[in-house]
Amino acid sequence: MAHLLDTSTLTAPLPPVVLEVGELFDAAGHELSLVGGPVRDLFLGRVSPDLDFTTDADPDRTIALIRRWADAYWEIGRAFGTIGLRKDGFQIEITTYRAEAYDPASRNPTVAFGTSLDEDLVRRDFTINAMALRLPSLELVDLFGGVRDLHAGILRTPGAPSSSFSDDPLRMMRAARFVSQLGVTVAPDVAEAMTAMAERISIISAERVRDELVKLIRGAAPDEGIDVMVGTGLADHVLPEVSALRLETDEHHRHKDVYQHSLTVLRQACELETDDDGPVPAPDVVLRLAALLHDIGKPATRKFEPGGAVSFRHHDAVGAKLTGRRLRALRFDNDTIKAVSRLVELHMRFYGYGEAGWSDSAVRRYVSDAGPLLERLHRLTRSDVTTRNRRKAERLAFAYDDLETRIAALAEQEELDAIRPDLDGGQIMDLLGIRPGPVVGRAYRFLLEERMEHGPHDPAAAETKLRRWWSEQPESQESTP
Repeated sequence: MAHLLDTSTLTAPLPPVVLEVGELFDAAGHELSLVGGPVRDLFLGRVSPDLDFTTDADPDRTIALIRRWADAYWEIGRAFGTIGLRKDGFQIEITTYRAEAYDPASRNPTVAFGTSLDEDLVRRDFTINAMALRLPSLELVDLFGGVRDLHAGILRTPGAPSSSFSDDPLRMMRAARFVSQLGVTVAPDVAEAMTAMAERISIISAERVRDELVKLIRGAAPDEGIDVMVGTGLADHVLPEVSALRLETDEHHRHKDVYQHSLTVLRQACELETDDDGPVPAPDVVLRLAALLHDIGKPATRKFEPGGAVSFRHHDAVGAKLTGRRLRALRFDNDTIKAVSRLVELHMRFYGYGEAGWSDSAVRRYVSDAGPLLERLHRLTRSDVTTRNRRKAERLAFAYDDLETRIAALAEQEELDAIRPDLDGGQIMDLLGIRPGPVVGRAYRFLLEERMEHGPHDPAAAETKLRRWWSEQPESQESTP
């Protein structure tokens, strides 16, 4: 179906750059259409800074047409028919009509250029992304009911789902991602094909899978996207530790549904993110991954106790190791791996405070161990309360309020966010008359321990403590202070 689009009906403006490039190609006798996500987004009331176009012009001809018009251009995707450029703040890709498919045993697409817009649209992933806007005529081409499906909030494929996912298995991940980002539901035949073909995701590189997972996690409803992955079996190959959270229960050994609990924690963590001016701006991938993965150590540590109780001792430590292993397999960067794993490791630490209260030194250790992750840890710990027992939930919330109040008071008093010993390494060496080496490190750790236990000391008191410690060390007999 094709018809002229009345732009006054759109809830987002059409950027002037779209018409400019359309007129440029039209004047040269070539077809050009805005295609895919940018067309979909016009109906969703938003304009993406990334604009995708498709054309009958080959890459050489495209370069000739845009060379002087673009602010800058590049040819990285030339082998796939794509020329990238930047114009008036927009990132633009112009791709020659094409069709691509995956060899069943290959990770990489084979590309063949097509000859028509219709041929190009049929190879796209979902109907809501298979719409095009011919330029500069503004003719909307919607062969597969993309506008209808967008309004209905349903995700369908232009052709048979099995053919689409066979051509590019990563589209199954995109389906789950769009559930998270757009609030759509997966059509029954699409879900059925995903379930039957889930194992095929294993031919896709870890980096591409990771990128789709990050987009899903950053979406408005990541818990719903993850639920699609688990329900179809995709998670068995991408996040098997999350699938394993669906622990079986029986009438004698009842315990909280760990999988549903984890989805709730993820949802609640998203709600506690801040705006751009706050300490944890949304969407925070580290916090969201930690919320999703915080209990993945439970299946390996589950134990049935006498009387029907269930325990998960040390699941935080086990979960931290599993988290690191999974994120490394997905080729996440080291900083993300360390941060998420550390949050998983620390997520149970607060419960000792709620049960028995802490000394000031314990509060200092909590802050010191969390380091720059403290604000995320606050939100993860609060999100981990999913009990339906209102009195218990209120008690835990009150306890954490109290802990945060104490942290704030100590931070104001002691600048807790940068705890250091009262003397630095140079001062230690000068006072003890020693050279750099292991002894300096031991002295430094002693002063840090004193700082953690008793708070800050003035330099004279710190020097007295250090000399007393030094007098008890065997090396002191070999050195002259």
